[in-house]
Amino acid sequence: MADGIEASADIVTGGLFGRAAEKGAGETHAAHDHPTACLNCGTQLIGSHCHACGQAGHVHGTAGAILHDIGHAVFHFEGKAWRTFPMLVTRPGDLTRRYIDGERARFVSPLAIFLFTVFLMFAIVANLPGWGFGDGDFLKSGITGGMAEARAKLTEERVRADAQVANYTRELAEERRDPDPDAKRITRLEKRLTVASKARSDLAEAERMLPVPSTFDVAGAPSASSTNWLDAKFRQAKENPKLLLYKLKTSAYKYSWALIPISIPFLWLLFPFNRRFGLYDHAVFTTYSLTFMSLLTIVLAVLHALGLPILVVITAALIIPPFHIYRQLKGTYMLGRTSALIRTGLLVTLIHSAIIPAFALILLYLGLA
Repeated sequence: MADGIEASADIVTGGLFGRAAEKGAGETHAAHDHPTACLNCGTQLIGSHCHACGQAGHVHGTAGAILHDIGHAVFHFEGKAWRTFPMLVTRPGDLTRRYIDGERARFVSPLAIFLFTVFLMFAIVANLPGWGFGDGDFLKSGITGGMAEARAKLTEERVRADAQVANYTRELAEERRDPDPDAKRITRLEKRLTVASKARSDLAEAERMLPVPSTFDVAGAPSASSTNWLDAKFRQAKENPKLLLYKLKTSAYKYSWALIPISIPFLWLLFPFNRRFGLYDHAVFTTYSLTFMSLLTIVLAVLHALGLPILVVITAALIIPPFHIYRQLKGTYMLGRTSALIRTGLLVTLIHSAIIPAFALILLYLGLA
C-alpha cells in the first residue's frame, strides 16, 4: 500500500515538474469573472493572456481548482501531449525537426516530456515484480570472490613484471660490460626494460586501488590501506548493501537528466564541424530519444509483469531502440538511408561503450560517496 502511494506521488511530482518546465501556451479556462487588467503586472488585457508577462487573464481562486491543476499537469499538458506522444513513437524525426524549426506551441517541450516520463518510469518500474535488486546480498559473496580472484591475477602479473624487469636489467648490464657491446641489442633491451617497468608500475597502482576486503587471502598481495577511499567505501557498501542500492536508485532518479549533456558530445561526433546542425539540435534529439526509451521501458516492464516471456522482452529491447534511433536520425538530420544506417550503428556503439558506462560510473560514485 505504501509503495503504491509513493508511486502515485512520484507520478504527480513528475507531472508537476513537467508542467513547471512547460510554460503555459494557449490555455483557456472557464472564467468566473473577466478582469480587464493583468492580475500579475497590471497591464491592460487585450486578449485571454497578458501580452507583457504571458499570464492568463483569468486565474483560479477555488480549492477545487488545485485538483484541476494537478490533473491538468499530469494528464493533459494543455492537450499538446496527445500530439507529441504519437509522433514521438511513429515519427520521431519529424517531431524533432519540427520542434527545432520553431513549432513550439503545438508540442510538449523535450525537457518537460522527458521529466514526466522519467518520473513515471521510476514510479511504475520500481514497484513491479521482477524489476528489483533482491535484498542486496550479492554484495556479500559473489563480488568478494570476484575481487579476490582479480587481485590474485594482478599479483601474479605484477610478480611476472618484476621478473621481466630484473631479467632485462641484468641482460642490459651484461651487454654494456661486454668489450664489444651490440648497440642494437642495447637499444632493444632498453625499450623492453622501459615497457616492463611501466607495466610493473601500472599493475602495482592497480593493486593499491583495488578494494581489499578482510576475507581476501592472497599470497603476496599488498594489505589494505587505511587511506584507500575506494576500499573504505566498498567496505561500507558491504556492511549495508541495501543502503547502497537505495542510493543508486535515487541517484539514477535524480540525475537521469545527466544523460543529456553526456550524450550531446557523442552525437556531435556523428556530424563533426557540420554548421547545419548545432548543439541545440543535438540536445532536442537526445531529450526526445531518451523520452522514448523511458516509455519503452515502462511498456516492456508492464507487459513482462502481465506475463510476456522474458525472451520477447529482451528481443524487443534489442530491436526497437536502434530502429527508433534510425528513424529519428533520418528525419531530424534529413539523411539518406545509408547515411542514417551508418550513423545509427555508430551511435548505438557509442551508447553501449561510452554513454551508458559514463552514466553508470557517475551513479556508482554518487552511491559510494
